[in-house]
Amino acid sequence: MAEPRATSTTPVTAVTTATSTAEVGWRPAGRTRRSTRTLRVRTSALVTAVIVLAVLTVPPLAQLDQQAVDLSARLRPPSWAHPFGTDDVGRDLLLRCVYGLRVSLLVGLVAALVATVIGTAVGAAAGALGGWTDRVVMRAVDTLSSIPHLLLGIFIVAMFRPGAWPVVVSVAVTHWLSTARIVRAEVLSLRGRPYVDAAVSGGASRWRVAVRHLVPGVLPQAGLAAVLMIPHAMWHESALSFLGLGLPAHQASLGNLVQSARGSLLAGDWWPTLFPGLLLIVPTLAIAGLAGAWRERLNPRRRSELTL
Repeated sequence: MAEPRATSTTPVTAVTTATSTAEVGWRPAGRTRRSTRTLRVRTSALVTAVIVLAVLTVPPLAQLDQQAVDLSARLRPPSWAHPFGTDDVGRDLLLRCVYGLRVSLLVGLVAALVATVIGTAVGAAAGALGGWTDRVVMRAVDTLSSIPHLLLGIFIVAMFRPGAWPVVVSVAVTHWLSTARIVRAEVLSLRGRPYVDAAVSGGASRWRVAVRHLVPGVLPQAGLAAVLMIPHAMWHESALSFLGLGLPAHQASLGNLVQSARGSLLAGDWWPTLFPGLLLIVPTLAIAGLAGAWRERLNPRRRSELTL
């Protein structure tokens, strides 16, 4: 009688165990990343909503003059009466910060929209026309990009009186270049799509192809560039105001508040510098969180890679 063969199940068991372990290890990691991303987006949306609500409602509800001077209450630390404390002439710092944040947000929003419109128009024209037009436009973009943004912005603002519109023009003129590059690259990608080839083969003009197919295809990327540009424009405005070239010194903006608090900081009074700085950093992080979620929706491949 032949002896029964001994069959070993150890390798199969080991492979099964390893596969199960790998699956158990991969899936929770993906769920953890998804939950972290969801928490980041919700937190960013909540912070952005609170900031917008405060900017819209606090000044009308407060019924206080942000320029009211009270020398008897100068440089008081944060308290229930003044949650952010007071500045060097006794003005309520919370109200001043909200007014300054409103001005900085407005300047950043308008400048970002203007820069996005310019960059979208230039990038779409360069990508759609191609040839020598594309080469000339992109060489001009490269030339302007070689100049530091802040230096060019200072040169533009110095030609006007201090105010909001010179800052908007300065930021818009110096920040449309990156949008133009993004839009041009997207247009070049769309030009190779089958529906664009079909439209060209059907006799559609360049203008019709650009208006009906190319421009709608780049609007999501242009919108994302505009959202990302808002905090950058706020920082640019604050830097110009800090240098005394942006908004007038008597007008509340985050850059002016930080600039006027330098002497107080050297004397040991930290709150006139801390709170305007936080109101400049927190909106930047919140908008960046929302823009990151938008970027992941525009690029599903990158999102799938992040969930592995």
